[in-house]
Amino acid sequence: MSFAAFKMMHWPTGVENCASGFITHSISDSTVQIPIISGDDLEADWPAPKRGIGPLPNVVITAGNILEVYVVRAQEEGNSPELRNPKLVKRGGVMDGVSGVSLELVCHYRLHGNVESIAVLPMGGGNSSKGRDSIVLTFRDAKISVLEFDDSIHGLRMNSMHCFEGPDWLQLKRGRESFARGPLVKVDPQGRCGGVLVYGLQMIILKASQVGSGLVGDDDAFSSGGTVSARVESSYIINLRDLEMKHVKDFVFLHGYIEPVIVILQEEEHTWAGRVAWKHHTCKLSALSINTTLKQHPVIWSTSNLPHDAYKLLAVPSPIGGVLVLCANTIHYHSQSASCALALNSYASSADSSQQLPASNFSVELDAAHGTWISNDVALLSAKSGELLLLTLIYDGRAVQRLDLSKSKASVLASDITSVGNSLFFLGSRLGDSLLVQFSCRSGPAASLPGLRDEDEDIEGEVHQAKRLRISSDAFQDTIGNEELSLFGSTQNNSDSAQKSFSFAVRDSLVNVGPVKDFAHGLRINADENATGISKQSNYELVCCSGHGKNGALCVLRQSIRPEMMTEVELPGCKGIWTVYHKSSRGHNVDSSKMAADEDEYHAYLIISLEARTMVLETADPLTEVTESVDYYVQGRTIAAGNLFGRRRVIQVFEHGARILDGSFMNQELSFGAPNSDSNSGSESSTVSSVSIADPYVLLRMTDDSIRLLVGDSSTCTVSISSPSILEGSKRKVSACTLYHDKGPEPWLRKASTDAWLTSGVGDAVDSADGGPHDQGDIYCVLCYESGALEIFDVPSFNCVFSVDKFASGRSHLSDMPIHEYELNKNSEDDASARNEDIKSTKVVELAMQRWSGHHTRPFLFAVLADGTILSYHAYLFEGVDSTKAENSVSSENFATLNSSGSSKLWNLKFLRIPLDTSTREEASDGVAAQRITMFKNINGHQGFFLSGSRPGWCMLFRERLRCHSQLCDGSIVAFTVLHNVNCNHGFIYVTSQGILKICQLPSTSIYDNYWPVQKILLKATPHQVTYYAEKNLYPLIVSYPVSKPLNQVLSSLVDQETGQQIDNHNLSADDLRQTYTVEEFKIQIMEPERSGGPWETKATIPMQSSEHALTVRVVTLLNSNTMENETLLAVGTAYVQGEDVAARGRVILFSFGRNGDNSQNLVTEVFSKELKGSISAVASIQGHLLISSGPKIILHTWDGTVLSYVAFFDAPPLYVVSMNVVKNFILLGDVHKSIYFLNWKEQGSQLTLLSKDCGSLDCFASEFLIDGSTLSLAVSDEQKNFQIFYYAPKMAESWKGHKLLSRAEFHVGAHVTKFLRLQMVASSSADKTNRFALLFGTLDGSFGCIAPLDELTFRRLQSLQKKLVDAVPHVAGLNPRSFRQFRSNGKARKSGPDSIIDCELLCHYEMLPLEEQLQLAHQIGTTRSLILSNLVDLSVGTSFL
Repeated sequence: MSFAAFKMMHWPTGVENCASGFITHSISDSTVQIPIISGDDLEADWPAPKRGIGPLPNVVITAGNILEVYVVRAQEEGNSPELRNPKLVKRGGVMDGVSGVSLELVCHYRLHGNVESIAVLPMGGGNSSKGRDSIVLTFRDAKISVLEFDDSIHGLRMNSMHCFEGPDWLQLKRGRESFARGPLVKVDPQGRCGGVLVYGLQMIILKASQVGSGLVGDDDAFSSGGTVSARVESSYIINLRDLEMKHVKDFVFLHGYIEPVIVILQEEEHTWAGRVAWKHHTCKLSALSINTTLKQHPVIWSTSNLPHDAYKLLAVPSPIGGVLVLCANTIHYHSQSASCALALNSYASSADSSQQLPASNFSVELDAAHGTWISNDVALLSAKSGELLLLTLIYDGRAVQRLDLSKSKASVLASDITSVGNSLFFLGSRLGDSLLVQFSCRSGPAASLPGLRDEDEDIEGEVHQAKRLRISSDAFQDTIGNEELSLFGSTQNNSDSAQKSFSFAVRDSLVNVGPVKDFAHGLRINADENATGISKQSNYELVCCSGHGKNGALCVLRQSIRPEMMTEVELPGCKGIWTVYHKSSRGHNVDSSKMAADEDEYHAYLIISLEARTMVLETADPLTEVTESVDYYVQGRTIAAGNLFGRRRVIQVFEHGARILDGSFMNQELSFGAPNSDSNSGSESSTVSSVSIADPYVLLRMTDDSIRLLVGDSSTCTVSISSPSILEGSKRKVSACTLYHDKGPEPWLRKASTDAWLTSGVGDAVDSADGGPHDQGDIYCVLCYESGALEIFDVPSFNCVFSVDKFASGRSHLSDMPIHEYELNKNSEDDASARNEDIKSTKVVELAMQRWSGHHTRPFLFAVLADGTILSYHAYLFEGVDSTKAENSVSSENFATLNSSGSSKLWNLKFLRIPLDTSTREEASDGVAAQRITMFKNINGHQGFFLSGSRPGWCMLFRERLRCHSQLCDGSIVAFTVLHNVNCNHGFIYVTSQGILKICQLPSTSIYDNYWPVQKILLKATPHQVTYYAEKNLYPLIVSYPVSKPLNQVLSSLVDQETGQQIDNHNLSADDLRQTYTVEEFKIQIMEPERSGGPWETKATIPMQSSEHALTVRVVTLLNSNTMENETLLAVGTAYVQGEDVAARGRVILFSFGRNGDNSQNLVTEVFSKELKGSISAVASIQGHLLISSGPKIILHTWDGTVLSYVAFFDAPPLYVVSMNVVKNFILLGDVHKSIYFLNWKEQGSQLTLLSKDCGSLDCFASEFLIDGSTLSLAVSDEQKNFQIFYYAPKMAESWKGHKLLSRAEFHVGAHVTKFLRLQMVASSSADKTNRFALLFGTLDGSFGCIAPLDELTFRRLQSLQKKLVDAVPHVAGLNPRSFRQFRSNGKARKSGPDSIIDCELLCHYEMLPLEEQLQLAHQIGTTRSLILSNLVDLSVGTSFL
């Protein structure tokens, strides 16, 4: 393995930072969106305005190197009349007039750097309601990026960059190389400035530009309709060392001062554990008033004698002001005039021990809390146990008298928390799913007790009802179990003066699969033994230990979807399948009332098109063939079938004609000959090649590249052929076309025309007057020409409303531009010979445009090119005053002559290209390309589209984001359709290329709103390690859970075994001994996946002894030396954790799996147990022997069926082995501090010998062998988030005769890799090596990726492309991918290793470039685009493991 590729396959999901602010809209924009109840109710509701949810800001989250901006959508209750009844308002999940809140993705970015901290810079000045906020991100070591949302590109744009690294700024580090934490950013609440703490003691002040306070012209930006975001004008540095500060812990900007004021929490002198009894109040607050113009910062007040464990500041909002200091055992409030404190437990002490602190009425430890304000005097704190605490400030005027703490409900373990608007907060979590929670506050005296109880039940019920409602409305599949949800309820704050009660409701959640501590690779339940090649890969799944404490879970991850099959039949030669509805009794006037019932209507017929005939099946209880008894055209193949006239008729289109059927009887037959008489007879032979149906129109594309439109008349249910006149005269060939039905009472595209205010209200009335179908929305026709241009026409008048040149080249943004005809002809003749190959391959062969159901959804436009590229565009609106508008208005005069009626152009319509998964690419075969995109509206509650072809896949829509999941298990799929009938509820049918028709359903246990489909099995305990026992498909895993024990029990277990001497506890009183102490208890749980995909069962549990921690569990194969047979055993290594006074010991335990499967009592039986010195941290089997790491020793044992006996040992200097890997007779050890050791086991002399080691020091996290053909390399990941590959080369001089391992590659992953798994790569056709393995890894961020070996030619080609892409692609937040992937050594000097890993995170941008730039880059590095793309596809196919 000389060269490798680094490829991320599942991006981080553990949310580290979150913030909220008005990023994509301003406050004044959002207040308009709340619907006002129209008509007579207006006056009635006016006197008592209900407490609305108010303007909702955006939520910005970061997870590792992922940045996402969400918009919060609230579904207002009260738009439907039956809900206005006050009795109904309380139930059904309605709180404060809101029935549901969901997050919808605005933009998602993968950055070339991990975000350290995040803040939102608010728009200051008098225009704060009109302006927008900006996002401030910080990165190691001292990079700051300010981003704003730009409507014209519908994404984030760089505002300013501030970098304090490199040789010019070395003096800031003052000789130090490593710093405990990255830069920390906080902003002034009024948006006047921001502060960033870098290098421990350097404060960077970012001065915001004051809009409107400068020149007179500044204000015009608002009046002209443009948007203004907060910006940073300049920055300067305050050296806190000059202010006599030493150890800064936290800082915050205060509210309510005329100038910005920073309060800094610092420790004057460090204390330490042995010194705390004497020196315990060492912290100090200093408030600096920041004058940004004079760059002065006088200290205006300070407070000393704060506890040594103070760690966090919260600024109290106006009108109170001041600051809260959070400590582990106390909370303090300080302002310029007043101060008070609250003791949280018995360890709290005041500065002078004479006075007693006021204590809270329950005991809690607050040493890792996060907090936010949910009203101006109530702070919500999330403690380390996941409990939510409410801290109320009891104040008089501006003086705070005391603090009051009350318990609220338990929730997820949070990593950050932010309030969103005035009635929501977002809990970001690395250890569990992140939650969006709505709260409601009622103040005043507490209600009578029965009322309270009723209220509690009410909220419980409401949560579950909300859960049911949510699942049915497909807003998202709820991922928190009922238990987690029911923990949220109402809470009473029972202090007398503060009668505020809060109730909570979980509104939305984001799935998280991290932190992944360990994973096992096992077979799925419905695996297919006969599968080969790539479809064999989808037999496997990953079972991961993720989460912590009560958020602990097993996550079952599968990269590809494996449908649950109901029936299958052989059906060779199938070309297409369609299902159609039929309702004979449906009247003309009941359409609208039946809309609700339409969702559950069953399909009536299944139409199957074979090569030379058509089959028709009735989809009743048994599927029965009715081909003979129906009037369908069955003599040849069908091109398409669908419903017209509100499902009252079926249209079937075949090569030379079409039939309209009412059920099984034909109403009308059409045949497509020549469109008009004067055309030559040659066009008689043109047949239909593709069809698009949008009730009541049918669009046909003929094989001679012309198009026809069938227009339906809903009163007579008949259809007539019309040929669009605008396309008759032109010689332009249509390469693909589709109809788009803009459904709904207010069609989305109407907003895009410039006179939107005219069409929105009046348009409906005018449209419906002519008896057309316009009450259901508008219909548009999207055409793509051979030249690559795209036009959108409105139907049936065929006025061009949108046109774009060179659509097929895949630009990142599309906007309306007239197509210049003459240029196209001229170009195509000149370059015909040179670029013909490229132009041909970029012809659009299929188009689809769809807007799925949902209140705020926007249309998507998909195009399949002839070379297999799939372009995917998301529409958005932008009312630009940009330059293109001026050009367009000049050239649009010639359009005005074409437009017979005054149809308005969609000036404001823009499209943004979004990336799709690359591995679905395939070359289209010559001849008629089969349709690959099949839209679905409800398959098991999901909506999206299915991509058929040689690498089929699903794209599902969640929160306006497409999630792509491949389906590998059946190979190539030629046809797909949805099916909803008695036996198959919202399922689907597909036909494989082998000619097998399968009726399936989508597995319902998986959550698809994730990078990979995931199923979470809640454990309510912390999982540590998992292994897989293949024979019985069992997963043994280590779990631990906290147990409270009396202190004397805990102390009595701390006995030194050697001397047997009891630890004397003379310095503890009897009261102290009765107190409880929390210890972790460990057990081995053996779990079995449920056959039906339901919850997993625990088959057996093996408890550990008290204070014994299980460290490793592995399934090992040992050779029994008596019977000479192999035995498969479960080996467990443990350690006794009894404090530093007791010598470390551990046990190795072997269990055998029982033969009989029925009796679960004897599933595992202990066959051997032995106590050893040192902790047993790793076990492995090597050639039938058992290898154990016991403290600093590596011991090899043989097994004779009853006892383990020593054979060989190796006294390495390892302190503690974290990972042990075995290949043949080679052993790789990873040590916690001393890097890796490479050993060899020789059977003859029975000796373990050290072959080589890495001489540097390295804190290993995981290690594994990497096999590429016949070469063996050693891979290791470390605590600095790096990854290194070493090799053993005793013949090379620099390896000191083989004593030193040489570096082959090094790379910065950007996440802690905790486990490697060696998997054989799927051999591609071009690959020469079959014995090629890749390493799949999991990280603590919840991300997965792989390191795959490459051959040198591919590596050189992709590496030179990567070097070009560093400059060719605009990087978000201005980050450099090369510096991100540099090995981090934490300040230690070291020689850098070879650069022989390519970064697929950068290479994936190549496909998103416009075609011209792709060709140019390929030309610059001396290769072709198709070669680069085939290399990338080979890599993604070779690593599609699950």
